[in-house]
Amino acid sequence: MEKISKFLKEVVAELSKVTWPSKDEIIGSTIVTIVVSCIVAVFIGVVDQALTAIIKVIFDSGLGS
Repeated sequence: MEKISKFLKEVVAELSKVTWPSKDEIIGSTIVTIVVSCIVAVFIGVVDQALTAIIKVIFDSGLGS
């Protein structure tokens, strides 16, 4: 039981050293994350469509055989 108590005291001590972000920083980081995720999703979608079209051309024209 002593080890658990010591561990919890150390956890509280370490958490008091943490610099927590402000509400504005969290909102800004969240917006950046959402925007970058959307940009990456659109990019991957466009690349996927382009590669699909290229593969269709290759296999429909008989170049693959």
